[in-house]
Amino acid sequence: MKDKIFKKRAYGFVVIKAINSNYNADFTGQPRTLPNGTVYATDKALKYTVRYYLDNEYKDKKVFIFKRTNNNLNPYTLAESYNNFFNTNVEKDDKKAIIKNLLSAVDVRFFGVTFAPKGNGGKDIKDKNISIHGPVQITHGINIWKEGNIYSEQIMSPFRNPSDKEGAEKSASTLGRQSKLEEGHYIHHFSINPKTIENIIENVAEEENMIELALTENDISILKEALRKGVSYYDSSSKSGVENEILFYVELNENSKIVLPNFTDLIKMKDDGEKRCFDLKVIKDELEKYKAEIEKCEIYYDKNIICIKNLPEDCVEYTLNGEKYEG
Repeated sequence: MKDKIFKKRAYGFVVIKAINSNYNADFTGQPRTLPNGTVYATDKALKYTVRYYLDNEYKDKKVFIFKRTNNNLNPYTLAESYNNFFNTNVEKDDKKAIIKNLLSAVDVRFFGVTFAPKGNGGKDIKDKNISIHGPVQITHGINIWKEGNIYSEQIMSPFRNPSDKEGAEKSASTLGRQSKLEEGHYIHHFSINPKTIENIIENVAEEENMIELALTENDISILKEALRKGVSYYDSSSKSGVENEILFYVELNENSKIVLPNFTDLIKMKDDGEKRCFDLKVIKDELEKYKAEIEKCEIYYDKNIICIKNLPEDCVEYTLNGEKYEG
């Protein structure tokens, strides 16, 4: 099927579950907390898993904003990464060519980029600074579970510390510490507005290659896939126990001008004794006001372990793998 440019706006939320794990640590290794003690995660945590998923599962797609290393295993600078990734030279390319290259990467079409390359000695490369506002905006994820219990535990390395001041050798191995959240359910709100890159694309693209740089319907399809699978797909010691839980997606009609509120504060959650339950009554009431302007409503989750109360009318239910629930 021929791909089409995506011209509609969309809203939704992603719920990430963390059980005895650390979804997004700060630089001390602790789960991040707001001044009031509420556990949260940055938008970058979710964006990273989207990029990681697409980079591994969609080899035909370009993912530019990703850590890569040179032959000495040292990270590239932004200019080096651009040159290596697009097989060109940022100092020779004009701005139009640079924008075309950047927008050929699916993650830039999603999240945008601040492109400010520096040459040798850390000097700006003249007139090559570019800012592309991403159509997909994701908020910080706020833990809405009733408790935010953080605990630390000691771990032992099989190796001794060579810098120990008590002598050249010591019988004890090195001790470390890791911190985890007992249980958390992080909610990230997101919005999609393809109009944010329309003007820049019109200025650099010819009619025949417009679809190569614009946000497309296939892009949205794989974005939704990554948003409902990417966190579970990514695996590490601290993130074992972190999983995708829900993806909720609302797509408006192409001509709709309504703006939906941030969903994060509209969701209630409780434990009914058997399952974790999410109450969407406020969202349901909000969507009911604009029913004629909504193209589709979808929710992806596992009915075996969670329940959804007050699901909006005509919202289609799917598994996290994308199979439609029957009945």
